[in-house]
Formats: sequence, structure tokens, C-alpha cells
Amino acid sequence: MSSHTGLRALVAPGYPLLLLCLLAAMRPDRAEGDPTDSTFTSLPVREEMMAKYSNLSLKSCNISVTEKANVSVEENIILEKPSHVELKCIYTATKDLNSMNVTWKKDDELLETTDGFNTTKTGNTLISQYRFIVFNSKQLGKYSCVFGEKELRGTFNINVPKVHGKKKSLIAYVGDSTVLKCGCQNCLPLNWTWYMGNETAQVPIDAHANEKYIINGSHANETRLKIKHLLEEDGGSYWCRATFQLGESEEQNDLVVLSFLVPLKPFLAILAEVILLVAIILLCEVYTHKKKNDPDAGKEFEQIEQLKSDDSNGIENNVPRYRKTDSADQ
Repeated sequence: MSSHTGLRALVAPGYPLLLLCLLAAMRPDRAEGDPTDSTFTSLPVREEMMAKYSNLSLKSCNISVTEKANVSVEENIILEKPSHVELKCIYTATKDLNSMNVTWKKDDELLETTDGFNTTKTGNTLISQYRFIVFNSKQLGKYSCVFGEKELRGTFNINVPKVHGKKKSLIAYVGDSTVLKCGCQNCLPLNWTWYMGNETAQVPIDAHANEKYIINGSHANETRLKIKHLLEEDGGSYWCRATFQLGESEEQNDLVVLSFLVPLKPFLAILAEVILLVAIILLCEVYTHKKKNDPDAGKEFEQIEQLKSDDSNGIENNVPRYRKTDSADQ
């Protein structure tokens, strides 16, 4: 009887909320083990991550900074895949370094001090080291060591390999085929992708769905896009994109497609000028030849000129006589 009373007490008004809270507390957390959860920063997960990346290669780079440097000293670091990175700045000065302060920044944002930072002083040399793991694209960018109030700095530019294409525009003609090329030195991209640009966005090119395009390459570090049966609307901008474990890199190629009339226009203009000049010369020759063979035409011309001369003389003779008559009347 008492057991039934206790059960009725749990379901009585006011207790359902307590029962729901108890059930929720007993349910397992579905987010447990999710790398994006706050437990990702816990010690066990951090140790697991370090064990996962323990076999990565080490990329080390040094920069020397002096108190006479007026500009930032820069070094480029190229990474394709996750790696251990060791950045070291060596600052040499002629004065005491006890008051010298050094900080590290990423893209002008101050980095918090961790176990990866290490600074040592030896005589007039200050060595600051920053060691960390680059495992995603968000960690790419500019890392700078900044010394003292003058903010003398050395900068490390960490990026994926740069893709290179043809700098000048490629010119082709309607009906022909052309090949666009891209590549990178000493790199092995996971994938190559080609895009064609329109007024608003980049459109992926699917060579399997369109026989107009052929995508291939003789080596893994290069790609070629062959475009067949060119039309004028095929002209424009094309992008080749290389995908690496740490990010992407792309390059633009410009294609100009001309009709066959375009190169003929200067020739046609010159030809028209030649034809006009020849026509003028022929007309002059015909007129001269006709004048020589027709003497009557010459006489008629002379008679016309004589009549014009006589008419002009008559007018001049009449004018003075008219003036004399007027003076006599007066």
C-alpha cells in the first residue's frame, strides 16, 4: 500500500518537472567525443591530438632582425599538408637587452603565450622561438615577432603552394582548339579543378558531361584544359584551382577568341586604298589618252576660252563708255 502511495506522489501535480529532470540527467550526452565540443581542449583530447600529429614533418625557418632595420624582414614558408612549424627570430643589438620585450602576432592579432613560446638571451643577442602545429587552413597567414617599442619585426608568410598560369592572354580563332595550362613547382595537389568565369561567379567545368572540354596533365603538379570547336562566346576568364590538405590555390587565365575577319581587316583596308589609287590613275590615263586622240576637243576648248575672253572685254569696254556719257550729260 505504501509503495502505491509513493508512486502516486511522483506523478502528483508539481512532481512531473522533477521526474523529467531526473530522466534527462540519466540520458547519455550525444555530443560526448565530438571534436567541436569543449572537451576538445581537455587534457586527454589534447594528448590524443599530439599523438596523432607526432609523426608530422618539421618545417623550420629563421629570421635575423637588427636595430638598424627600417622595414620588416620577411620569409615565405610553403606547406601542403599538416606539419610542425618552428619559427625563430634572432635579434642583435648593441645595448642591454634586459628591458627588451618581444611579442608574437598572427595577422596583427596578439598571440597568447603558450608552451610553444621560448625566449633566450645570450650577450647582445635575443632569440625568440615559436613552435606549433599547422593542421588546417585557418592557421595559414602571417606570423610576426615584434621587438621593443620601435616594433622591429620579422614576418613569416605561411601559405600553400602558389599556382602559376600564363600571364598574357591566349589568342585563338573561331573553330580552332586551344589548351590552357597551370602548374606549381615541387608540389602534389590532391585535386585540380577548372572554372569558367561569368558576370557573377565561377562555374565549374565538367569535362565528363561536356565533350567540348578535355582535362588532363602529364604530371601531378600540372593540369591542362583543352577547349575544342571554339566560339566567340568561349572567350573570357578561366581559373585553375589546386586543392591541398591545408587549403586551395588558384590562378586566372584569359582567353580571347577572334573570328577570321579580324586579322583580315587591316589587309582589306590596305587593299581598298590600293584599288582606289589604281582607279584614279586609270581615270587620269584615260582622260589624257582621249585628249590626245581628239583634236576637235582641244579646239572646242580653245573656242570656249576665246568666247569667255571676248565677253569679258566687251563688258569692260561698255562700262567706261557708260561713265563718259554720264559725265557729258552733267
